[in-house]
Amino acid sequence: MRINHQRFLKDFLVAFASITLAATWSGQALAQANSQGPIKLVVPFAPGGGVDIAARLIGKQLSTNLGTTVIVENRAGASGTVGGKAVQTAAADGQTLLFTASTHVLAKEVLKSAPYDPVADFQAIARVAEAPLMMVISPSLPQKNVKEVLDAAKQNPDKWTAALPALGAASHVGTLMFAKQGNVKLTTVAYKGTAPALTDVAGGHSQILVDSIISINPMAKEGRVRPIAVTSAKRMGMAPDVPTAVESGFPDMVYYSWYGVWAPKGIAADKAKFLNEAFNTAVKDLAKAGTLTPLGILPVTEDIAQFQQFINNDVKRSAELLRGSGYKAE
Repeated sequence: MRINHQRFLKDFLVAFASITLAATWSGQALAQANSQGPIKLVVPFAPGGGVDIAARLIGKQLSTNLGTTVIVENRAGASGTVGGKAVQTAAADGQTLLFTASTHVLAKEVLKSAPYDPVADFQAIARVAEAPLMMVISPSLPQKNVKEVLDAAKQNPDKWTAALPALGAASHVGTLMFAKQGNVKLTTVAYKGTAPALTDVAGGHSQILVDSIISINPMAKEGRVRPIAVTSAKRMGMAPDVPTAVESGFPDMVYYSWYGVWAPKGIAADKAKFLNEAFNTAVKDLAKAGTLTPLGILPVTEDIAQFQQFINNDVKRSAELLRGSGYKAE
């Protein structure tokens, strides 16, 4: 067999250049990881909710990948702004990050005096996951589907209260979407996270909760709350007997909670990019391992620009819904 030496040499040089670039990139990534130091993920809600579960799962994988300590710190209060403020005022070195849900970007829409601009005062890092919502009610109530629940709330509004884990959260927006499509005005009560809201619904102190399937499904499976519907396009494998809202006669009720990571404004661009790639890799690793699906977590990997555009679109849509419902900032 004759060898084309010029072609061989060209192919060798191309391959060598590719390997060299890969090694250089890996070296840069390794250097970033070594200089990263411990990471604190501030979750602005009580332990046990969907945000907290996702943060701990992804944080553990991030720790493994980077070889550094990742700590999850819960700082609940004021619809997520207590934890948000702690991150906003932290050093912009990539070691203190905010891990939260869509609640964060709507702070100015739901609070009269938000302590910061959730978009302008933070650096978006990564959107890491999303999850459909589930509607549950107190197990002592007789209703079995969405129409029955909303009809009962319309007929006896003084006997029906919807629990909100946080103002501006996906649960808040989802509750308003259900109310709008059912043409009913629901009385709402804000809580400091999903766990206390879920406990009150289980005990019959509040009647309805619409929130991430991640945090609600365990108690629904135990029969401590009654699942009514999920907001995914198709039924979820983790709750196959629970119909979608679409199946239940609400064709426009397809909606997802989402989770993201933010850094203090002023973080170096290369550090932000490194963290974006690190979170994306952690999410991909968890997805490959099959860890996310049983929890109802759908993986998301985006670059920073894509995440920022998603935020802009989400704020616009959710703000319009809040205004349309007559909601007034508290």
